[in-house]
Amino acid sequence: MPPASANPPAVSDDDARWMDRALELARRGEALASPNPMVGAVIVADGRVVGEAFHTYDGVRHAEVLALEAAGAAARGATLYVNLEPCCHTGRTPPCTEALLRAGIARVVAAMADPNPAVHGRGLRQLRRAGLAVTTGPRAAEARKLNEAFACWIRTGRPLVTMKSALSLDARIAHSRAHRRRRRWITGAAARAEVQQLRHAADAVLTGIGTVLADDPLLTDRTGQPRRRRLLRVVLDSRLRLPLDSRLVRSVRSDATGTGSDLLVFTTADADTRRARALVRAGVELVRVRSRGGRVDLNAVLEELGRRQILSVLLEAGAELGSAALAAGIVDRLVLYYAQKLLGAEAVPWVVLPARQLRRLPPLRQVTLRTLGPDFVLEGYFRDVYRNH
Repeated sequence: MPPASANPPAVSDDDARWMDRALELARRGEALASPNPMVGAVIVADGRVVGEAFHTYDGVRHAEVLALEAAGAAARGATLYVNLEPCCHTGRTPPCTEALLRAGIARVVAAMADPNPAVHGRGLRQLRRAGLAVTTGPRAAEARKLNEAFACWIRTGRPLVTMKSALSLDARIAHSRAHRRRRRWITGAAARAEVQQLRHAADAVLTGIGTVLADDPLLTDRTGQPRRRRLLRVVLDSRLRLPLDSRLVRSVRSDATGTGSDLLVFTTADADTRRARALVRAGVELVRVRSRGGRVDLNAVLEELGRRQILSVLLEAGAELGSAALAAGIVDRLVLYYAQKLLGAEAVPWVVLPARQLRRLPPLRQVTLRTLGPDFVLEGYFRDVYRNH
């Protein structure tokens, strides 16, 4: 009989169905698994589930091991469905591949290989060499999207940056100053609720001091869903103009461990020292980074956030910072919420870049368009985070 790797079984409708369940479980780790990837595992024997689980960072043990524990002796000869390649190295836990071999799993179906270049494919090869039937690929596109932030961070050391904007049909992001008090929201309730879900999925939300001074936002995750780390609120403020009585400063809290602040302000070496001391006393964490043209260097910001194990950043900014982010090439993904209205030339534009800089932007990839209540949503990517940049 040839080895399993020589003639891997074809993907069946059942494979796709059970992988859907593994992905459903993995999504339960949203905001709970970071800085690890979201992983769900389903063990199936004789057409029925005998064990399933998903991973959370605080739970330590991986989804595969938890599912094996739930299955017990029923795991022998069964099939494991998992959205990410089982690990084959020792980190906070022993290798999952060894646990699968000990339990007698006969077949492993993985949606995708681990995007970590140091691991990619090694776990699957180990299982094949041990004689297990290994199939890869069912629901690969869904699995890749689910863990795109982890893939970006583990491959580049930087977080995935999603730029979110609400726009009118004439690409305006806010009413003119004269009309801003009277009508604040551009998009409808469904779009605003989805933005809260984007915040919940992110490790950090990033804005500029201009938006803070204009809108006095809170920038909190208001979904009410559990998360392991408080959403990190990040403000770029080269001259430290952040008001001490702003809602951001007044709502500062430490993270779940009691250390660190959930409000991080990036500034430059030239920022006023007395102002810096006052903000620190109020609970704000300040980080001075290199400047570019008198402003906070955006690449330095991403480097520092990556060092802090921030995998995903939601950029919610005005025209100035949004344009700077596009020009600097730090935006990975665009999510644009279009309202079916026109605001006119007096309203605030989405971008303020000259045409020559706009022409340098790479074309959007994987573009999707969908309706959401009275609005519609355009989503696309400037780069594939699974490829070398």
